[in-house]
Amino acid sequence: MVDTAKPTLDSVFMGHRGALVRLLSRMVGSAATAEDLAQEAYLKVRAAERDRPVEHLAPFLFQTARNLAFDHLRRERRQAVVVVPDVTAEGMEEVAAALPSPETEAGDRQRLARMESALATLGERQRRILLLNRMEGLSHAQIAERLDVSVSTVQKDLKTALLACLEVFARLDREGLRVPPRPDVL
Repeated sequence: MVDTAKPTLDSVFMGHRGALVRLLSRMVGSAATAEDLAQEAYLKVRAAERDRPVEHLAPFLFQTARNLAFDHLRRERRQAVVVVPDVTAEGMEEVAAALPSPETEAGDRQRLARMESALATLGERQRRILLLNRMEGLSHAQIAERLDVSVSTVQKDLKTALLACLEVFARLDREGLRVPPRPDVL
């Protein structure tokens, strides 16, 4: 006789917990962080189950955990750019800030004006999705959850927003408002 009862999330999590933590540990390089991410994945899948039935729990749990690990690594990478661990606050005050050249400032102002022009052509939700994704680094799933829309809606609106921005940039280029690339970004 074949057991056709659908496994519960608790049984799937407990059965795959070791493999899940090992995978996450390899991804993030820390067993403690892997444990935290595994627990967070469990909670996210539990919340998703309340909204709709999840047909294949194990793959969904592992994909959720991988997404959380990628988000964690992106946050760490962004923070590593900003935080210098061996320098005290007093030491940071003594570091001279590099001032941009007048040409760089002018180019930055032009780029900002172009971006504001592009953003002005977007609808509110498209603009918000673009900023959440590109400025705050949120994943499509995180944006969907925050705005209470589907991931598909986030993907479509982000694509539309990016295409609209490219069109504005192309139009401004045709009109002669070309901005030279920043030397420090090349």
